[in-house]
Amino acid sequence: MPKRAKDLAGQLLDLQVEFVIAELSGPRFAEVVARDVDDLFRIASTLTMTDVIDVPGLKASARRLGEALSNSDFVADVAVATADAIYEMPASSAHLLGEVVDREAVEALIGAVLAMSRMHDRAMDRMAESPIVAAVAGQFVTKIVGDFLQQNRQMAERVPGVSSLFSIGLGAASKVRSATVDQFLGDAAGKSGQFAIRRTNGAIRDLIRDAPLTGAAIEVWDMHASEPISELRAYLSSEELRELVTLIRDIVMTAGGTELAGDVLEACIDSFIETHASDDIASLLTGLGIERDELVSEIVRHGTPIIAAAYARGELDTLIRARLEPFYAAPQVQALLDDAAPRPG
Repeated sequence: MPKRAKDLAGQLLDLQVEFVIAELSGPRFAEVVARDVDDLFRIASTLTMTDVIDVPGLKASARRLGEALSNSDFVADVAVATADAIYEMPASSAHLLGEVVDREAVEALIGAVLAMSRMHDRAMDRMAESPIVAAVAGQFVTKIVGDFLQQNRQMAERVPGVSSLFSIGLGAASKVRSATVDQFLGDAAGKSGQFAIRRTNGAIRDLIRDAPLTGAAIEVWDMHASEPISELRAYLSSEELRELVTLIRDIVMTAGGTELAGDVLEACIDSFIETHASDDIASLLTGLGIERDELVSEIVRHGTPIIAAAYARGELDTLIRARLEPFYAAPQVQALLDDAAPRPG
């Protein structure tokens, strides 16, 4: 390499490194970012989704990301750590639940869920088909009837003379234990459990359809809405919340690595592309809430301290020089500089 071309390349490299550092430092950085963001939005306004997105490639990337997240120990740990942090968050004592969640939105959600008659019918029909539910119903009936009889006996014994009658009756039937009664009630309830569930399902349907459940649910909401968010801790301890989050995390992460999860991602991508295929990228960015001024502000806010730290450590010059130096060392550039360099004499 001729010495004059090498010297000229070094001088040009030094000047360009200084220029780039000046572009990234002080007030000039904000101007550069604003200029580049304007160029980004200008170019984006001339491109549509179909111009820039490789749909098969995007789907493949989405599947890989889903599988990676489902196997990520980092994501698993963050989920539990986040639950702990939110549970103990001091700010939850300073805000009322009603200030955070709009009452009208809650009322609309409750109304929509109660109006889903198809969902209610299907869920109750499947419950009626379950032998386990029938067994639970039998135990429930046994408890209710047993408690009812015990309460009425206690009330009857308060009547003069009745307690003696109970004593005589129990003495004559001393060999009949209460467990036998419980077994009888349990057997009867178990045999008719599914029939009772079906009859009860009809009553529940009528209750959902006719009773003012929406108003009742809103009243419960209003009681909580006037309290600090921290009062919700009364429903779960921190250990219970951690266990619940861990179980949900395991379900989500397990499902996230399945073939169906990938199919769901692809369906979402197809729907998004189909809906916005003719929209320009700038409009999509704006629709997502990415405004030009806010984007400039965020880049400057977060980029400035990073660049300043790199400059203070002497790393910024090194990074820029490492990117530009191969250009000036290229044979084509060296040949051009050799021709342009002044000749001695």
